[in-house]
Amino acid sequence: MSDDSASRQQGRRVRLARGVSPWLFPTVAAAAATTLLSRRDRRWGFAAVPLTALTGAMLWFFRDPDREPGEGRILSPADGVVQSIDPWPDGRTRVAIFMSPLNVHVNRAPLAGTVTSVQHVAGGFLPAFNKDSDQNERVVWHFETALGNIEMVQIAGAVARRIVPYMTSGVKVSQTERIGLIRFGSRVDIYLPEGISPAVSVGEKTVAGVTRIDRG
Repeated sequence: MSDDSASRQQGRRVRLARGVSPWLFPTVAAAAATTLLSRRDRRWGFAAVPLTALTGAMLWFFRDPDREPGEGRILSPADGVVQSIDPWPDGRTRVAIFMSPLNVHVNRAPLAGTVTSVQHVAGGFLPAFNKDSDQNERVVWHFETALGNIEMVQIAGAVARRIVPYMTSGVKVSQTERIGLIRFGSRVDIYLPEGISPAVSVGEKTVAGVTRIDRG
């Protein structure tokens, strides 16, 4: 999918992601305070300028645009780039999507179903592109769907050290519904059931809720 077509898929309305207030509000307050102080003493400008720039960057990082859902049985849970596609011993296929700090950090349900498990697993904070990053701090999701049990894993990275699930076990979700946030990006893995081939390839860009992951 081209950048232009991906942009057309994004709705006009852009909100801020849930779960950003512990990061964003202190930065906004500090930027506002130092800006006011700089009117009395220009030396405060040395703090106001970078804090204001940081506030703008965080507003961009934590954007959460509305989107027109794509078509497919399994849609991408994350914005990013396909980092790897690996056959799993149990017959499933793992599709790993690397999320950079410039991507939207909100993750979406890859298909409709019921959340049967949301498990936090402690771990390290290696860079998400490291081959051992699947042992990082992570949240493991299981969905009961028309295709059976689907597993999705949100993985923290070197910068992203906080995963914020929006859902709990037992909740029914619609395809593309917002289910959680990884602050400042990282990696999301989706496991395709046995017999389902991926429709994406390594290096391909994905858009959460838009890009089809399974081959029909």
